[in-house]
Amino acid sequence: MLEPSPPPRPLVLGSTSRYRRELLQRLRQPFEVAAPDVDETPAPGEAPRALALRLALAKARAVAAQHPDAVVIGSDQVADLAGEPLGKPGTHERATAQLQRMRGHTVVFQTAVAVVCQATGFEQVDLAPVEVRFRDLSDAEIERYLRAEEPYDCAGSAKSEGLGISLLDAIVSDDPTALVGLPLIRTARMLRAAGLTLP
Repeated sequence: MLEPSPPPRPLVLGSTSRYRRELLQRLRQPFEVAAPDVDETPAPGEAPRALALRLALAKARAVAAQHPDAVVIGSDQVADLAGEPLGKPGTHERATAQLQRMRGHTVVFQTAVAVVCQATGFEQVDLAPVEVRFRDLSDAEIERYLRAEEPYDCAGSAKSEGLGISLLDAIVSDDPTALVGLPLIRTARMLRAAGLTLP
């Protein structure tokens, strides 16, 4: 007689981001959401890509400690302007300053994802850099965009899935959902490696 296969491990998204939650729903796996308690302050001199990788793994580990039997996803995104990290602006004034600095430049959105399962010792982390070339925006264009979109919870102040696409000249990426906040190609690869069945 065949042994019944064990039930799949629960899946937990270690993020309160509605953007990541909406993206993960595309994989049609039931999942819970948990808030990671992680200090996101960059270390002195820490490069944006290193910061994104460190925080993604820290978030996954923090939530996995609370859900040891689950497969946990952690993710983080840092906008990288010539090696300088740009975070979420939080206010209209800071968003204006960010977009003024980014106009006419290429910004690399460093999006990291980590998958951790404490029960099995599984741990992987990967980075999906996305090159975003901004148009040479006028102050009036920046102001109109910010009033319409209010993207103050987005790293680099630009939401490509909304009106922010009009600010750009080009996007270069091998994982098209990475810019929105969760690189699903890499995430799916890691979830399969952790033992989940996709699709």
